[in-house]
Amino acid sequence: MEKVQGIRVLDGRRELLTETECDFFEEKAGERGLSAVGEQDVVLEFGARSQNEGFARMVTAAFVSGLNPTLEELADIKTAVSEAVTNAIIHAYAGAAGSIRMRLAAQNTEIIIEVADRGVGMEDVEKAMEPMYTTRPELERSGMGFAFMEAFMDELEVQTKPGTGTLIRMKKRIAATEHTD
Repeated sequence: MEKVQGIRVLDGRRELLTETECDFFEEKAGERGLSAVGEQDVVLEFGARSQNEGFARMVTAAFVSGLNPTLEELADIKTAVSEAVTNAIIHAYAGAAGSIRMRLAAQNTEIIIEVADRGVGMEDVEKAMEPMYTTRPELERSGMGFAFMEAFMDELEVQTKPGTGTLIRMKKRIAATEHTD
């Protein structure tokens, strides 16, 4: 039996993914970890340093603003990005040098965000997604990162492999709002 290498959460239902169901492990033109990039997508690569978490939030907010989100939708998205990037900084590299790749895409009224690292990966993705679970208790981590991502986004997918890294893919539908001039 294949080992679970990912989890997809849609409408509150969790689906376990085996390695063959995870696209994170496929090489795509040398860009392992991110989906194919469209002409209006933004792809960033930055160092796994705590200072870059705020940068990732700001870039995401600027990108999402084109969809005219409500303040609540924008706050939800920024929080989810913050948690995904912070997880990579804290857990993927554990203070060692590394990089994080982030892809932002918009399809109609949906925002897609992918955050990928080439860090240590997770031995047990199901355990890692449990609220209050952390591998770094000495840093006083709350273990709520995945719970926040799941609560604030409409869809969450986590793919991981020990020694290879982790991909977090999140989607959120933006409610249609009227533009006022």
